Amino acid sequence: MDVLRTPDERFKGLADWPFAPRYLTVKDADGTDLRLHYVDEGPRDGAVVLLMHGEPSWAYLYRRIIPALVAKGHRAIAPDLIGFGRSDKPARRTDYTYERHVDWMSQWLNALDLRDITLFCQDWGGLIGLRLVAAFPERFAGVIAGNTGLPVGTGLTEGFQAWLAFSQSVPQMPIGMLLNGGSKRELSPAEIAAYDAPFPDETYKEGARQFPTLVPVTPEHASVAENKAAWTVLERFEKPFLTAFSDADPVSKGGEAVFQARVPGAKGQPHVILPGGHFLQEDSPTEIAGLIDAMIKARRGAAT
Repeated sequence: MDVLRTPDERFKGLADWPFAPRYLTVKDADGTDLRLHYVDEGPRDGAVVLLMHGEPSWAYLYRRIIPALVAKGHRAIAPDLIGFGRSDKPARRTDYTYERHVDWMSQWLNALDLRDITLFCQDWGGLIGLRLVAAFPERFAGVIAGNTGLPVGTGLTEGFQAWLAFSQSVPQMPIGMLLNGGSKRELSPAEIAAYDAPFPDETYKEGARQFPTLVPVTPEHASVAENKAAWTVLERFEKPFLTAFSDADPVSKGGEAVFQARVPGAKGQPHVILPGGHFLQEDSPTEIAGLIDAMIKARRGAAT
């Protein structure tokens, strides 16, 4: 596997990004070492919050949520998926598969030995993050899912179909502009540039190109069986499971219903619809941080 690494200079002076980079090496099945970047802020003994981004963003998506959680005494951890942010980027599209991503993130999670985790996940952060919950349910104390899903080959929304067609045909993928277009508010030029920073040119975007094709929306897609198996675990997951989808995302519209219906831990939770586009972290960071904090406090209150 050939691997690209975005030069560190690309990440200097980013707007509202004071966080020190941390790295952990994971190993692919073919023996290739891959450096995975993550942010880890707050007290070591604080409640662990895992913030997982999706496509085509990176941990920068959580830049306003991380400080809010730390201010509440929590430990906020935001990894970059392989192929995104400061993490290494395999050079060929065929190097990116759903199961490889689950394996890479599983290695990372086990190496850090994270426990009692509250997960917030969006987009591919949910497709991968919920697989982690299913694989290691004992490590997770609660889940908040926003604008995401765990598809098993039963079809796709019109919004996702449009995104799939666009992502596979646009000559140059405009990462920063996609983040701007998928947010209700207008991002600043500096924020758009920060989303472009991980990708010096198109050769670094193979993961961003490939991800839409990996979503298992037909029975013929890979990972349908693995996601069905994950659902059997989630259908026994009785810890708090909250949905916090946004009101203006055509890609995931209505996707909260399946979680509310099938996950036992979703029963009786104060599910919300937040103002925002697909990237609701850009539109409702204060509300998201508040939901995470409230879930942790409710759990701790119940334990006393």
